Amino acid sequence: MSHTAHIRSHRKPRRSASKIAMRAGVAGGVLGTLAVTGASGSANAAEPVTQTLELPTLTADLAAQVAQSADVTQQAAANYELQAERDAAAAQAAKEAKADLAEAKKKAEEEKKKAEEAARKAAAERAERAARDAQRATLSASVEVSSGSGSSGSGSVSAGASVSTSTATGSAAAVVSFVRAQVGDAYVSGGTGPNSWDCSGLVQAAFRQVGIDLPRVSQAQSTAGTQVSLGSLQPGDILYWGGAGSAYHVGVYVGDGMFVGAQNPSTGVVLKPLSYDPPSGAVRVL
Repeated sequence: MSHTAHIRSHRKPRRSASKIAMRAGVAGGVLGTLAVTGASGSANAAEPVTQTLELPTLTADLAAQVAQSADVTQQAAANYELQAERDAAAAQAAKEAKADLAEAKKKAEEEKKKAEEAARKAAAERAERAARDAQRATLSASVEVSSGSGSSGSGSVSAGASVSTSTATGSAAAVVSFVRAQVGDAYVSGGTGPNSWDCSGLVQAAFRQVGIDLPRVSQAQSTAGTQVSLGSLQPGDILYWGGAGSAYHVGVYVGDGMFVGAQNPSTGVVLKPLSYDPPSGAVRVL
């Protein structure tokens, strides 16, 4: 026995039987639990866990819906294609209609211009005939006043005029022969032959036969040579109606009180006496 054993505070406490039994029971319970857990873990380790995924089953209804959706998609595509074709056809039709409209407008404008030109020519011809009639009346009155007896009836311009009746020779003969050959041809405004003429076109063509290039229009032809009186005309002289430089008509004197001229659409190219349409003046270029 230790020398301190008799000291109460240094003695080891004695464990009671009840405490020892309780501790033994707790330990046994723990060991039992561990054993059960180990066994369970071994069993679980021996049996692998398997997870099953359920895939959707393609039923008859779902297949029908898929087929119907495909049909709808195909029909929509066909409708889009048809609409595109219709749009293209409409665009082409609109383009063609626009072109047709432009062509129709162009033709209408051309017809309008033609109608305006025809009306202008007709008005010019009427004005020309009216001016000739007025000039003829003025000249006739002048002849009556100066002679006291009117026209001599022999194709002369006035009773006292000494119009040449000599036969044309040389270049004058060629000019006279040319214009006489055109008598009966048609009158066409702007015509320069060979079968239709206007007044200045005929005169220009006649003098071209002898190498003389006259101006194209009557205004310029009325001042192309030397002014001569109507009482001393010679074959080949150019007659004009209206003022010198502003003449509206020309012709060629062919002798014997006669002239040839492209008068108008009604008469064409004619051979007439001076009294038929008395001229205003004359120029000589030969």
